[in-house]
Amino acid sequence: MRKALALVTLLLTVAACGGGTTTQSGPIKVTLIQGLAGEEFYETMACGAKAKAKELGVQLDVQGPQKFDPTLQTPIVNSVIASKPSAILIAPTDVKALIAPLTQAKQQDIKIILVDTVVDDPNIGLSRISSDNVKGGAAAAKALAEQIGDKGKALVISTDPGVSSVDARIKGFEEEIKANHPGISYLGVQYSHNDVSEASKIVNAALAKDPDLAGIFATNLNSATGAGSALQQAGKLDKVKMVGFDAGPAQVKQLQDGVVSALIAQLPGEIGAKGVEQAVAAVKGQPVTASIPTDSTIVTKQNLNTPEIQKVLYKAGC
Repeated sequence: MRKALALVTLLLTVAACGGGTTTQSGPIKVTLIQGLAGEEFYETMACGAKAKAKELGVQLDVQGPQKFDPTLQTPIVNSVIASKPSAILIAPTDVKALIAPLTQAKQQDIKIILVDTVVDDPNIGLSRISSDNVKGGAAAAKALAEQIGDKGKALVISTDPGVSSVDARIKGFEEEIKANHPGISYLGVQYSHNDVSEASKIVNAALAKDPDLAGIFATNLNSATGAGSALQQAGKLDKVKMVGFDAGPAQVKQLQDGVVSALIAQLPGEIGAKGVEQAVAAVKGQPVTASIPTDSTIVTKQNLNTPEIQKVLYKAGC
């Protein structure tokens, strides 16, 4: 009886480390499924993951959809599951739509690590690694408040509701504005559906309704691109300040050209590297960390060329 109890205790202990026992033989195979293939944030993430995979002797494959769209990402997930990797790192493109395919992966004992974005099911994702997007949204609010003299009307333009990362940025922005910037009149959030022309239309309508608009927080590149185009055409670039998110080549050019006044840079390379570390731990039955937040940095024209900022700018390839 004591031997039986000891065996049960041992099995429970192993199961608590990395989500279950493993029969892994041969090299560990990990697939990173990006939110959007070719986008600098996800390419920088892939570079961090590749470097860590090489260091740990892991076979890493990288795939991703051509648009940030769950209907395009889901078939990729299904195909990856069929290839039976040891683990999947994934940036889900929707908090609900990816639950079903990732549940299928989990049922086949494929270890799942969520990077950048998440799903609503807390049972999916042995580790969730992402920027502290609430904190990043608050940083955007502080940066915008500084740019507009802590007064005036401010608008948020985002992609679509249901994307965990940008939803959190909005939350952080709203909380910071309401708590600490009484001189700023918050006009709420409008959604561009990640479409440049739609973001431009939103800003044109906002300027018609509120010609004294002081600031815009654009939660992603396409929102900032469309908003910047509208501001430029209206001759408002100097009068309406904008803070954008991320720090790829296109965003940095927007900063240099005066389209945005500040950027919030994440650390996607670190997210990718930590994702591989957690995947390997899970496959080996070792302890994993359930939640790993990473930092963000405010980038302006004034600090753009400093060594510290140059290190956090995204790249198009390794």
